[in-house]
Amino acid sequence: MPIRDVAVLGLGSMGSGMAARLLEAGFGITVWNRTAARAAPLAEKGAVIGGSAAEAAAGAEVVLLSLADESAVEEVVFGQALPAARPGTLIVDTSTVSPAYSRRATRRIAAAGARRVEACVLGNPLLARSGGLRVLVAGDEPDVRRARPVLEALGREIYELGQAGRAAAMKLAFNLLLGAQLASLAEAVSYGESAGLDRDLLLTAIAESGFSSMVMSFRAELMRERRYTPPAFRSRLMEKDLRLVLGEAALANLRLPITESAADQFAELVGQGAGDRDAAAVCELFTSPQVTAPAGRDTGPARS
Repeated sequence: MPIRDVAVLGLGSMGSGMAARLLEAGFGITVWNRTAARAAPLAEKGAVIGGSAAEAAAGAEVVLLSLADESAVEEVVFGQALPAARPGTLIVDTSTVSPAYSRRATRRIAAAGARRVEACVLGNPLLARSGGLRVLVAGDEPDVRRARPVLEALGREIYELGQAGRAAAMKLAFNLLLGAQLASLAEAVSYGESAGLDRDLLLTAIAESGFSSMVMSFRAELMRERRYTPPAFRSRLMEKDLRLVLGEAALANLRLPITESAADQFAELVGQGAGDRDAAAVCELFTSPQVTAPAGRDTGPARS
């Protein structure tokens, strides 16, 4: 039977976009977010607002997760949603976690009578809203097949990678590249400005050159305009993902010095109070005090 009812837990920029896309694709959607106000625009489009994660999950065939980190998954899934879910509920997890955690979570969810598919996504909030994401999928083949209608509504390309943990590993490999590119681009701007080059001219030249990519061109524009809010990808999450990479690399006795340097730069950025600004704000780390957030902000854990 076709999937009809989907609960979306976590309405950050990506979760909100995916929920809107699923509504547009004809799914019945129940949404929940820790900050309830984020659900209001989706309710206006026809979504039902769950009073809690447990309430949202209780009636759903599929629970789609878009959560910030492993602690959020522990709290929302294992503390709230999973105990309330029906037997056989399919949990489609787009959260970026470590491969080791993903494998453990898959086993724990199976032991509780539900199923889990890893569905890490590549893209930005606009692509989430339009169904243009690239989706990296891992899990048991029958579960992946069951999740296909939801995945196909969200993504223009779907890559099936095998068992749990592999999608997380590929997503982290992509984010390693993103973090290293942003840190190196920021250093190029810092060096160029110190040599008397105009920031706009330098970033425009880089974005239009053979050294660029779609990702670098997008972030170069944010750096050129110093436009870091609303974030497409928060600096705090960039640092978190680079730390996940380094933790996995350490288990494999693998040195990643470029990744370590980039992680340290994002850690410094977060320490300056800019954790909820776009990761492109790393460009301001050594060149401007503008990156510092107002006092009293950016002090809590990152959650959707």
